[in-house]
Amino acid sequence: MDFSALQRTSKITDEWRYPEAAARASGLLQVDREPDHRLYWEEYGNPAGEPVMVLHGGPGGACSPVMARYFDPARYRIVLFDQRGCGKSMPTVAADGPAIALANNTTAHLIADIERLRDALGIAGQMHVFGGSWGSTLAMAYAIAHPEHCANLILRGIFLGAPEDLHFMYQGNAATFAEAPYALTEPGSYVSYPEAWARFLAPIGAADRGDVMKAYKAIFDMVPTSDVERRRQLGAALAWSVWEGTISNLIPDETDEGKFGEAAFALSFAQIEAHYFANRLFMAPDHIIDNAATLARIPIHIVHGRFDLVCPLTQASRLIAALQAVGTQPATFVVTNAGHSAMERETALALTAIMDGLPPLDASSKPR
Repeated sequence: MDFSALQRTSKITDEWRYPEAAARASGLLQVDREPDHRLYWEEYGNPAGEPVMVLHGGPGGACSPVMARYFDPARYRIVLFDQRGCGKSMPTVAADGPAIALANNTTAHLIADIERLRDALGIAGQMHVFGGSWGSTLAMAYAIAHPEHCANLILRGIFLGAPEDLHFMYQGNAATFAEAPYALTEPGSYVSYPEAWARFLAPIGAADRGDVMKAYKAIFDMVPTSDVERRRQLGAALAWSVWEGTISNLIPDETDEGKFGEAAFALSFAQIEAHYFANRLFMAPDHIIDNAATLARIPIHIVHGRFDLVCPLTQASRLIAALQAVGTQPATFVVTNAGHSAMERETALALTAIMDGLPPLDASSKPR
């Protein structure tokens, strides 16, 4: 019997408040010479409006035009860009290889890129910074470095990137999976997605599953010398990418892997993520938590899915506890009946409502 008709999507469909639109302007911005990193950017909305810098997830997830639909195009000047190594930026891991595209590709480089893009687009004052998942991490890291440029932080699916956060998503019961695949030996995302978890672990031999991320990184670091090795590397990238795509929605679409199942996207996405995760996001341990006093100077608006298994809700709880410890609260904290994706109905509507409700930028409080 086919029960697929009983499974409704949790994604937003026809309830967007603002219509899909074409970019008003776009371009490539040179941000480095060795290698020759150029960022692809797009602008939507009102060229004289309040600037919003939109930071995509991953790292390596790239932007898409739908990400401009959270914002009133009459009010906001919306800036999207693809971070180093992915999307339409150049070079990409998929097209040019990790040796080139991952060179000079760290959190500090991305923070500097945001500053360069601000300057190139003539954004001189404060702006709203909007980011989800890794985009929330980068938004907070940017705000710690440049609090004077941030009017508001609008964050979805808080990702702090601590070892236990990555272990939850990528390690789980992998070490004992071969002997007891359904044993709940460790907490992890796998608990709700046993079939997808088996597919994620398939490229890794049982002997190497004691450290799944290390094993994947070894495959990605291999320089393929044959079609067999190239197929193995692509298969691993697709497995990594599809795993995250599958568990990102409260109701996964088992029939459509979307961009996560596309070879070019997966090769960049998986290898950039593995690169950042192997290097602890290129930040000191607890960098965000330890700088909560700086973040507390900026109004922070948080939307987090209660059923998020990519970035569990406890990561938002830890951030809020750190803000409370320095005497402040988030300006907004909304827990939605959703998973991780920004495209899920309640989360998308909550983010749009927050942007609609922000005080005008010229009346917003300056960082305290």
